[in-house]
Amino acid sequence: MSGLFLIALNAVLIENYVLVRTIGCCPFLGVSRKTDTAMGMGMAVIFTMTLASGITWAVDHLILVPFKLEYMRTVAFILIIATLVQFVEMALKKILPALYSALGIYLPLITTNCAVLGAALDGITEGYNFIESVVFGMMSAVGFALAIVLFSGVRERTAGNDIPKAFEGFPFALVSASLLAMAFTGFSGLSI
Repeated sequence: MSGLFLIALNAVLIENYVLVRTIGCCPFLGVSRKTDTAMGMGMAVIFTMTLASGITWAVDHLILVPFKLEYMRTVAFILIIATLVQFVEMALKKILPALYSALGIYLPLITTNCAVLGAALDGITEGYNFIESVVFGMMSAVGFALAIVLFSGVRERTAGNDIPKAFEGFPFALVSASLLAMAFTGFSGLSI
């Protein structure tokens, strides 16, 4: 059980995909203007990344490795992720149309979110078993969700501030993201 806790701690804080490894920044920067849409994106990524980690582990160990098709991992994993994202998109469109509209183009971009593919590939390359891989994928997604919600809070709080003209908009978002990333590097002292 302590092994799973260490995997979770590492995935959420120490090796956070967005703030430490800078993977998956497109939806992080694009959907973080409002906290409610950031939370929706975080939940969609948690669902997708958790399922993708489990399914890709199974496909890898039951199909790719036995048939010596390891070189097809990236292609197979992208197809699995794309299929999952289509299911998430259809479900959100049916169940939560307001969130579906708010996420806009960024919802289908989960397919190309390299954090989702990175978690699936990292679960395999780290040699995790099925449970560890699923926990790693889920907690990596929780780290993504934590980062995007924290960042949306910063962006909402600073939206009305008097900012120099040169820093208005996206430049200020990048500066804010870099400061948040610097804060997360403080967790690297917890190295596992």
